This record gives sequence, C-alpha cells and structure tokens, in this order.
Amino acid sequence: MNLAQRLLLPASLALLAACSSQPGSVILQEKQLGNCPMELRKGQTLNISLPSNPTTGFRWVVADAAPGVLRSLGPEVYTTPEDAGVVGGAGKSTWRYEVYQKGDGRLLMEYRRPWEVEVAPAKVIDCPLSAR
Repeated sequence: MNLAQRLLLPASLALLAACSSQPGSVILQEKQLGNCPMELRKGQTLNISLPSNPTTGFRWVVADAAPGVLRSLGPEVYTTPEDAGVVGGAGKSTWRYEVYQKGDGRLLMEYRRPWEVEVAPAKVIDCPLSAR
C-alpha cells in the first residue's frame, strides 16, 4: 500500500467528521412535534410547517418562540397546493427560525380564531427545546 492510499482513509474520516459537525436544517411538521423536548444546535435552522386554513378564520398564533434561543428569519409564509384548484382549500403555514444562542426555551403555538378570546384553541403545540 503506497503513502497516498494510507492517507486516504484518515483524510476521508476527517472530512466526514467535519461534515457531520456542521449545523443543518431541522424541518418539523405537526406529526413530529410530539417528539418533545427538542434538542437543537447553535447555528441550525428550524423550519416549522403546519396545516392551516385561514379561510375558516383559524390561524396558527405563535405565543412563545423561545426568543432567548431562536431568532425569526421572516414572517409566516402560507402556501396552498398548486394542484388543489379549490378556493378556500387548506394549505400550510411555515415559519423559519435560526438557533442563534445556546439555552433553553419553549415553542408554544395555538390554532385559533384570533377574535374568539374566551374560546380554547382548537390545537396547541407546547414543546420545550434546548439548544447546545
């Protein structure tokens, strides 16, 4: 085995280790939000995508987005499936956050009609999170 072949394995392992330590993107959908608490890493992007239908008056309200840990990367983005072709059909609401600081926080979201203040939300997501 020549010198180049002997160095190939350690170099490959070092490259794989460097890639695995890079912050990535975490995509959360409603069915995955039951896996709490969430463990995040500083530098990651957290994308939250939830089914939504604002034509019914219901909207996801972000009550707490761990402001000491997460930084918003923009407003909520609502999209509908292109092939639906139905006025008033359901779509998805998406929020993007950056994990900018280590610490603990809480993601609290409520699916409700904003004018119905005395009515309990139709759905609640309450998920502790920890950023390291």
